[in-house]
Amino acid sequence: MCITDCAVRKWVRIFKGEDPRETILRDRKRSGRPLSVSVTAHREKVDCMIRANRRVKQKELANAVGISKERVHHIVTTVLGYRKVSACWVPRQLTVEMKAQRKDMCTQLLQLSTVFILA
Repeated sequence: MCITDCAVRKWVRIFKGEDPRETILRDRKRSGRPLSVSVTAHREKVDCMIRANRRVKQKELANAVGISKERVHHIVTTVLGYRKVSACWVPRQLTVEMKAQRKDMCTQLLQLSTVFILA
C-alpha cells in the first residue's frame, strides 16, 4: 500500500531533469489575466475620490470604481502613495501645491507676528 523506492527515484530523476528520455514537467506559458485595473483611468478616479473625501473607505472606492478592494489598496498605497492617519488618507510626501500653501501660510504668519510684536 505504499510507493516503491524505484518509483520515487524515477520521479526524482524526472523532476530534476537527469533522465533525457523523460520529459521535464514544467508549467506551460499562460496568457494570464490582463491587468485592466492598473489603467490610469482607475488611478485618476481613485485619486479624485480621495481628494474629494479623505475619509472614504477602500470598500467604497472599490464599489465606485468596480475593482477589487485588494487592487484599490495597491493603487492607493503603492501607486498614489497615500497612507491612513486618523481615518483619513494622507499623502506620504507633500505635493508641490501643499508646499506652496505652507510657504504662503508661513509668510502670512510671519507678517502678522511682526505687526503684532511691533504693536
